[in-house]
Amino acid sequence: MIKYIAYKNLDIAKYDTCIEESINVRIYAYSWYLDCVADNWDALVLNDYEAVMPLPRRKKYGLNYIYQIPWVQQLGVFSKDNTNESLVQNFIDHIPKKFVLVDYMFNTKNNFLSKYAVKRTNYVLNLDKSFDEISQNYNKNRKRIIRREFSDYIIDKNGSIEDFLDLYVNQNVNYKTHKDSYEKLQKLLNIKCSSVYIWNVYKNEELLAGLVWLIDKNRITYLLPVATDLAKKDNIPTFIINELIKEYQNTNYILDFEGSMIEGVANFYRSFGAVKEEYYWYKRRFNIFYRCHLIN
Repeated sequence: MIKYIAYKNLDIAKYDTCIEESINVRIYAYSWYLDCVADNWDALVLNDYEAVMPLPRRKKYGLNYIYQIPWVQQLGVFSKDNTNESLVQNFIDHIPKKFVLVDYMFNTKNNFLSKYAVKRTNYVLNLDKSFDEISQNYNKNRKRIIRREFSDYIIDKNGSIEDFLDLYVNQNVNYKTHKDSYEKLQKLLNIKCSSVYIWNVYKNEELLAGLVWLIDKNRITYLLPVATDLAKKDNIPTFIINELIKEYQNTNYILDFEGSMIEGVANFYRSFGAVKEEYYWYKRRFNIFYRCHLIN
């Protein structure tokens, strides 16, 4: 039986164990991560936490809705046994009708058919080979760049949160990051957790680029890269990714680039030998009245 359980009534230990042992674990689904980035969240739970589906929720104008939370690409149904179409559809059918909108990203293991779902693209790179073997699959331009000398640049692998955030804000002056997203990012970066890393890159003591990346038992997630125009011109994003691959070569990790549907960005990720995987974006409105009050 699938039950809707409010956050205050969840057995968090059992919930996190389900995520940890699932065949499709994603760092975004752990309770500590959701606590950082979601306003509120509850969950659908199968029997005694055999499978779970976190549901980030908000209320606006008295209307409840499930929304896409910042700094999260994929949620969905998590299970240690299977995530077949029947199971996923069963969970979808148990989303309470009090939610007038469901705007939700499922993970790549949640395959199902629905007129309310469209495919999204992600790129991933297996790190189970040596760096030499992995880099053989870089494209010609990427190979040319990594043969360069980057000795003028230093990576601080215990990067300052404040310095990173200042750089992030300064590089986004042309499009203001939503206050809520920025505050959630601050909360995530300030959590004392061995799964969240900041790498800051300096040249002559000037911060020119940075990367927030995440790690769980299977994936390294390329969450938030930031670079100045000078750093981009000098190919520092390539330098950072290359160093990350070197550090985790010959492991069972997957480097998850988190996208992209933008062709230029997708080409950049493919240039490292990353391969495409697809996941579903599910968006459904349940009440016409909603249209008058809640605009995307």
